[in-house]
Amino acid sequence: MSDVRHTDERMGPGNYLTAEEAKEFHKIFMSSFILFTLVAVGAHILVWLWRPWL
Repeated sequence: MSDVRHTDERMGPGNYLTAEEAKEFHKIFMSSFILFTLVAVGAHILVWLWRPWL
């Protein structure tokens, strides 16, 4: 019985993504995180202009 893990391109224990898939996932994750952060910062600025909390 041969062990498939030695010839597989998947890296690390419990990792089910190839290096190419991991890079693509990271790119999508980072762009969505940056978009979420920009929306949150924009919302905070609008609320601050409407009703300052300090």
